[in-house]
Amino acid sequence: MEKLWVLTEASCIMVTSMTPQLQQQHMNMGAYDIVQHLRELFEQQSRTVRYDTSKELFGCKMAEGAPVAPHVLKIIGLIEKLAELGFKMDQELNVDLVLQSLPDSFSQFVMNYHMNNLQHTLPQLLNVLKTAEKEIKKGKGSTGVLVVTSSKKRKRQEKGFKKSKNKPTQKPKKAKAD
Repeated sequence: MEKLWVLTEASCIMVTSMTPQLQQQHMNMGAYDIVQHLRELFEQQSRTVRYDTSKELFGCKMAEGAPVAPHVLKIIGLIEKLAELGFKMDQELNVDLVLQSLPDSFSQFVMNYHMNNLQHTLPQLLNVLKTAEKEIKKGKGSTGVLVVTSSKKRKRQEKGFKKSKNKPTQKPKKAKAD
């Protein structure tokens, strides 16, 4: 008798939290039947939301020169939304999604991140990226110029290789074994 009362109470609580239209449809159902019917009604809608969210997440690309914080926060929000919809991804994939969405100006940062085998949570990555963004913007003011010469002779001279025109080259002598 008590078990029936608990099931009826659960059904009543579920029905009272619904809109009036849903209340009418579920008034005479048990808790299990209510859950099954709600799944049938809203599962396809959840699938569509998950598809749209994942499409937006995987297609996210930060524009060159755009601030990094709003971009990363948007990605974090999309990742959390997918987790709420039952599609939880591991931390490494989440970080990879953020790093892949960065523009070319962050390529040095991404390379260093992977070479040093760094591991951060998403909030930690956001803070590191904000610091990197400041350094990248500082570096844009000063222009580093790489001068490349076209002559092989000139390159060798710059490296300290000077070849004398008049002296023949000598082969190194072999050391005698005692």
